[in-house]
Amino acid sequence: SYFITIFLCSDISSFKICYLTPSSLSQNPAVGHKLAQSQFTYSHMQCILYALGVGMSTKDPDSLRFLYENHPEFSCLPTFGVIVSQDALMRGGLMSVPGLNIDLTQVLHGEQYLELFKPLPTSGSAKTCIFLFSPAVNAYNGDELICFNQYSVFVVGAGGFGGKRSSDKARVSLLFTNDNIESAALYRLSGDWNPLHIDPSFAAMGGFKQPILHGLCSFGFAARHVLKQYADNDPARFKAIKVRFLKPVLPGQSLQTEMWKEGNRIHLQCKVKETNAVVLSGAYVDLHPASDESEGLQSELVFAEIGRRIKDMGSELVKKVNAVFGWEITKDGQNAAQWTIDLKSGSGSVHKGPFSGKTDVTITVSDEDFMEVVQGKLNPQKAFFSGKLKIRGNIMLSQKLEVILKDHAKL
Repeated sequence: SYFITIFLCSDISSFKICYLTPSSLSQNPAVGHKLAQSQFTYSHMQCILYALGVGMSTKDPDSLRFLYENHPEFSCLPTFGVIVSQDALMRGGLMSVPGLNIDLTQVLHGEQYLELFKPLPTSGSAKTCIFLFSPAVNAYNGDELICFNQYSVFVVGAGGFGGKRSSDKARVSLLFTNDNIESAALYRLSGDWNPLHIDPSFAAMGGFKQPILHGLCSFGFAARHVLKQYADNDPARFKAIKVRFLKPVLPGQSLQTEMWKEGNRIHLQCKVKETNAVVLSGAYVDLHPASDESEGLQSELVFAEIGRRIKDMGSELVKKVNAVFGWEITKDGQNAAQWTIDLKSGSGSVHKGPFSGKTDVTITVSDEDFMEVVQGKLNPQKAFFSGKLKIRGNIMLSQKLEVILKDHAKL
């Protein structure tokens, strides 16, 4: 038996696979193998089809923003990020890898992690490149991405998932979905063509009495339940999701999502209503805080002052700096606010929220440490080397921030 963990980075960066085997298979020729680069292009039609596939309905007025391309707030469901990434896998290239001998009738989805670095556009394209490499290599290279996926796949016979099948946390929310009997047939139109989900004879070869629902379909159901319950269906609030698949779901069964909130993390598990069997566990969704949740941060006043300085010095600052800075402000270990300082476009600007393009530098720091830095009480270099201040992108550009952070007394 063996275990495959797949790391996927969409957009301009790499899309990688970590192939984990028992020690006896550590020299498998699959390790280090590179697949041909591919590109996935999609339009609003695929976004709408995906939303329908994970249970969105026009019966719910809140769902129209995901189903109608002319809606004033038309958006792509965040979990569409798994469709963008899995396209290269479904082209069949994985089966051509030497040493990767898998019986498709025995393959099931084990876990899934998806993280978004900015809201998915309702149309676009993503370049992906697949590598197989040793478990010690970290797939995340620090580049700014649209999304990052990690797939864990197991072969039947490799053992159970383990872990707790229940939680002692208080469940404060319940949402039900009456799954459509045609859900698997509809979801596969988004690109997951595995016959296990529609062909009775293929399902029988895998030991199933009938075709089963895609794990990523129930994954989508759970994610949209959280988005509706805790984020007012605002896809910009979505940051990341991780789930563990415990048992298959049959098309037509009803999914019940149990959720509880701790800060900006929503813990959840899903059950089949008819059998009470837990099918998704060890799961959570991380949300970006709502705008009113960041009120009271000391850094709010600092960014307001920075905004005034940019208005006064605008064009001069753009000439000196020529960079876009993203800020992630944390509070008690949780993301509390995002800011963008654009000193590359026009006469410069500051706004709350992520940048619509690619930032040159992204800085993560707690609200308290940020105040210590801007007031001159904490040396930025010491903060960086102690781990209090984290920087992604062109670190050298961060030095140019001095021109807007000087004059500590006024800040």
